Order: sequence, then structure tokens, then C-alpha cells
Amino acid sequence: MELPKVAVVGCGNWGRNLVRNFAHLGALGVVCDADPRRLEHALWEHPGVRVTDRFDAVLADPAIKAVVIATPSDTHFDLARRSLLAGKHVYVEKPLARDVRHAEELDQLATERNLVLMVGHLLLYHPAVNCLKELIASGELGELRFVRSDRMNFNNSRRDWSVLWDLAPHDISMMSYLLDCDLTEVKRVGGWDTHDDGLVDVAYLDLAFPVNGRTIAGQVRNSWIDPQKLVRLTVNGSLKTAVLNDTQVENKLALHSQTKEGRMVVEYPEYPDVEPLHLECEHFLKCLVTGERPRTDANNAYRVVRILQDVEKRLSSRPRPNALSGAGNR
Repeated sequence: MELPKVAVVGCGNWGRNLVRNFAHLGALGVVCDADPRRLEHALWEHPGVRVTDRFDAVLADPAIKAVVIATPSDTHFDLARRSLLAGKHVYVEKPLARDVRHAEELDQLATERNLVLMVGHLLLYHPAVNCLKELIASGELGELRFVRSDRMNFNNSRRDWSVLWDLAPHDISMMSYLLDCDLTEVKRVGGWDTHDDGLVDVAYLDLAFPVNGRTIAGQVRNSWIDPQKLVRLTVNGSLKTAVLNDTQVENKLALHSQTKEGRMVVEYPEYPDVEPLHLECEHFLKCLVTGERPRTDANNAYRVVRILQDVEKRLSSRPRPNALSGAGNR
């Protein structure tokens, strides 16, 4: 069966990965970007692919059934809205929007027009994350006590209002998914503007996950100023502690436990060695063909946007100089 053709809009560092995967899946129809050098690079990597610098041309093309948006986050709502109004299915990188009202509007448009709207919460397709989810559900870790996600790197682009809009969607969506929690609460927020340019580049969130009548505590720590990349999730249980280190090439997921004699034991669960983005793109195409609702649908994305918008208000409401300290339970 011939797959629907998609247009990838935005072929920067991440967009190029989407172009590559949809090309390998046989679904790439056109690449769109305002930068001619990026289009040249797309042609060099994928000879014969159609390219354009006109978004309107993508929307007017009847051969294009879906638009994949990998542009800066402050453009997501407008591009996704225009695509849905043009009758195109939409895959948009995280976050879906910067305002919960915009997220709701996009969901309503997609529902009214019977169109697929999927958000790129990549980690929900990660084989190691799904392996960990199964281990948690089976009771392998025991009673969960604490969850922490650290995501740090060095970033010069600094396009988002804060590091949290850039990195925390991954952490929040992944932690909520692992714990099967739709009502994640923010207890405390902290952030620092180390460059004195109005952009919070180091931040943390203290979270609470109400699950089965009890609350599991959690924390997210994000940074744009750390020269040593860190992408690590730690899930503490009464029996075992899981550590998912996504910067490692092998043995990304490890289970740590102690024997009665106090000896530390480390286990490495097996899971499929498949690129998460390939699985995510494949899932989007499957939804286009079957009409099923994506795993990372607008409801999933809405919860993340709601949390981040609340966090943004807490950060912006406090006095500034460049050091913004913890907000407490406000």
C-alpha cells in the first residue's frame, strides 16, 4: 500500500532527522525551509527530493496529505493551524503551542475536520522507556518513591523563552507516561538567568504525581549552560532503582539493587535496538492510514503546555535580577 506523502517544514538540526526518517519510510513528499542552504543540504542528502521555500505552496499541494512541523516553538501554533485549515494532517514537534488556549484550538480544529494531530514527544516511543514502563507496571521496582529527570547541554541558539520550554516537555511527558499520571502537579519552581538576557537557562521543577491513592515525588532539572551533555532518568523503587542514561550507546537502561549482604547488583534489561524517531514517524504514518488517535495526541500535549505555561507565569512574576530563586508552593 502506498503511504501518504508528507512535507517536512523546517530542516534544521532536528528537522534533518525527520527528513531522513520519512525518506527511509518512503513517505517524504517535499522539504520546506526559508534557508536556501538547508534546502541545498536536503537535496545533497536526498537526491531528487522536492524542495521549496514557500509554505503556501506546501498547503496548496494536493499530493501532500500531512505536514510535519520542525520549526521554532513560537511558530508551531500558526503553522499547525494553517495546515489543519488547509485539510492536512499534522505532526508538530514539542511543544504543541505556547498557550493552552492555542493547544485547545488546534485539537478542536483537528477533531472537527477528522484530521490526525500528533505531537513529537519522542521519548514515549523510546524502546528503553517502554521497557521501563513495563517493568514498573509489573512491580519489578517495587513501590515507587521518587523520580528525577536531568536534561542538560550547552545551547547557543536560545530561541525559547526559557530552557524549560526547550527541554522540559521531554521530561514531563515521559515521567507522566511512565507513571500513568494525567494530573501532574507543580509544587515548586526555580530558575536562573545567568546571561542577564531575560532567558532562564538553568531551571528545576519539583513535581507531584498522584497515582493510585498516593503521591510520588519527582523533579526535573534542565540547563543550557552545561558543557557535558546529560540525559538521565532515575526512578527509585523500594526494591530496585532504574537509571536510564540516554547518552550511552549501550546498556542505556540499568536496574540497581542490593542483596541482603549489602552487595550492589546491576542488571541490564533487554529491549529492541530501534531508533525512537523511526518508531515515532512510523506511528504517525500508521495513524494516517488507520485513522487511530496517536499515542502522543493533543490531550497528551495539552497537559505539558498547561504545566509549562503555569511555570512561565511563576518565573515571570518574580522580581528579577538575574538570579531567580525557588518560588515555593505559590
